[in-house]
Order: sequence, then C-alpha cells, then structure tokens
Amino acid sequence: MSDTIRLDKWLWHARFFKTRTLAASVVSAGKVRVDGTPVSKPARSVGPGVVLTFMKEEDVKVVRILGCGTRRGPAPEAQALYEDLSPPKEDKQPRNPGFEGKGRPGKRERRNMASIHGGKGSFPLE
Repeated sequence: MSDTIRLDKWLWHARFFKTRTLAASVVSAGKVRVDGTPVSKPARSVGPGVVLTFMKEEDVKVVRILGCGTRRGPAPEAQALYEDLSPPKEDKQPRNPGFEGKGRPGKRERRNMASIHGGKGSFPLE
C-alpha cells in the first residue's frame, strides 16, 4: 500500500463523493483545505496524518486521514480510512415555532401563528 494518494481519489475512496469527477470538481473549485491551506489541484498528494476540511451538502466535514486505501470498497472499509473531527451538528429550529405538531391548531394557536408570520390569518405557500 502506498503512503500518498491523489486528493480527489482519496475523497472518492472514502465515499465522501459519489464519483471521482465530482470530487475533482469540488477540489478544483477551491472548496477543500489541506491542513488549513486551500487547495485547487485534484492531483495534490495526501497521506496519513493530513487533516482535510470541506463542505459536504450543508455540513462542514473535518477529517484526519488514517490510511490511503487501495480501492473504493464497502462503507466500513471506507470509514476505516479516516477519523471524523467534525464539530457536532447544531439543532435547527422548527419551521413553525408556534405549532408543536399536536394535532390541528386551535383558534389561539392560529392567531399566534398569524402574528408570527405578520398576516391576518392566511399563510403564504412555501
């Protein structure tokens, strides 16, 4: 097993991106940091001990590379390639704070929701 591998290939092996082309495009866009330094070349060599920071969907991922891997194997094999250092996810507020999901809202709850949304009772479609 080699001790370095291309960055885009490692992101693909570790199953962070579905295709290697997608991984390369994210790296080319400058959205990946290697040890805190922005990188824009997918061919950048990385190895064990390197810390990567990148966006995956709406989450910030921070991972330390533990191994390079030889293939894009099953998920347990891919998870053994890195240590997740990501910050814990923040709980998002519910979309409608006035209604707690306990059945149909009554008159008082509808008035409270209307005051929150600034309308007189009709809600805009979302």
